[in-house]
This record gives sequence, structure tokens and C-alpha cells, in this order.
Amino acid sequence: MNPIAPRILFEDNHLIILNKLPSELVQGDKTGDESLLELVREYIRSTYNKPGNVFTGLVHRIDRPVSGAVVFAKTGKALARMNELVKVRDFDKTYLAIVRQKPPKTSEELTHYLVKNEKQNKSYVSLPTVNAAKEARLAYKLIGQSDRFLLLEIALFTGRHHQIRAQLSAIGCPIRGDLKYGYDRPNPDGSISLHARRLVFIHPVKKTLIDILAPLPAEMPWNLFSGNLK
Repeated sequence: MNPIAPRILFEDNHLIILNKLPSELVQGDKTGDESLLELVREYIRSTYNKPGNVFTGLVHRIDRPVSGAVVFAKTGKALARMNELVKVRDFDKTYLAIVRQKPPKTSEELTHYLVKNEKQNKSYVSLPTVNAAKEARLAYKLIGQSDRFLLLEIALFTGRHHQIRAQLSAIGCPIRGDLKYGYDRPNPDGSISLHARRLVFIHPVKKTLIDILAPLPAEMPWNLFSGNLK
């Protein structure tokens, strides 16, 4: 069996949606590490006996230390239409984050302006008047609590660089394991406790509703919160 097959959440002739592992690279970069995009391309080639250069399009990205649902297109038409859905924000994304500090409110919509530092590969909260500052909006809700950690559900309204990580850090709630944004210790596997839990959109070709839930990572402390999830 192809190694990514058990992690396929949805597949048809147009799209394939996978549950990304923590620390897995979505698209190739300067590290040269094998990417999920390459694995998907090889899966399609070997499973369907497709010769030559198999088309595989990446619809969106999530950060390397983050887990969860990622969408790939199997045709150019599907990729173009999915890109338009993402552009007009008809592509709803819900994340789960584990934090240690209790947020100021049990639920709240946050608006910040973020500036990306390319050299540091990090985003900073800034004044809206700062050059290149981009508006970032999300809503969080506290949905679970253990002895040491809290579980936040996050609806993402914009798609800025490291947006969830930067905005939660700005309210004093850095994500577990996220050293870059203020957490004090790493996770054992190098991940951060942020998971792309749910994707909802209209299929770009069939026009049916796609509603995908990505199972949580198996590692602690995610299993502490399984009873808090629908």
C-alpha cells in the first residue's frame, strides 16, 4: 500500500485531500526534503498507472510544524477553480490549537495588522499605518481544558503568514511548542500543537458540499481533548 493512502480524507477525479503529519513539508523548499506534493504525485502515478509528468496542483499550504487537512488538485481545471474559491474566501478553514495560558475571553474575534520579516520567517503585529502591514482576522473559542492545557477552536477569516501563531501570541497565548512565537519549550517531535481540523467548500466541478474533518495527531496531549470534539 502506498504510504500516504491511509491518510487520504477525500479523493475523486478532481481533488485529493490528505491529513498532513506534523513536521511534514507540503511543498519543496531549500532543505531538499521530500514534500507531500511529491508524495501525492507519486501516489497518483503508481495507483492509476499514469505515465510521464503527472499533474498535481497545490491549493493551499500549512506550515511545516502544523498538522491537518491539505487540498491538492488533480486537474488544471480543478486547481484554477479552487484558487478562485480561496481568493474570494469561499473556503472555510477551522483549526484547533493547544495553549497553556487562558485567553482573555472564552470567545472573541481578533483583528491585528501583521508585517512579515522575510529573513526571520516570522510575522509581527504592527500598526496599520506601517508599510506592508496586512489585516489579519480570526475568531477563537475555548472548547476544552485539562489540568495543564486549553483547547481553542479557531475560524480563520484571512490567510496571512503565520497568522494564527502570531495573533494568539499577541494575546498572551502562544501555541504549545511554538518557540518562534513565545512558547518556552519545544514539543518532542518538533511540531507545534496546531491542527487544520476542518475544511468546508463547494466542490469546484461537481458543485456539491465538501465538509472534511482531519483526525487529530496521536501524540499527547491531543487525546486529552477527544471528548470536546464534534
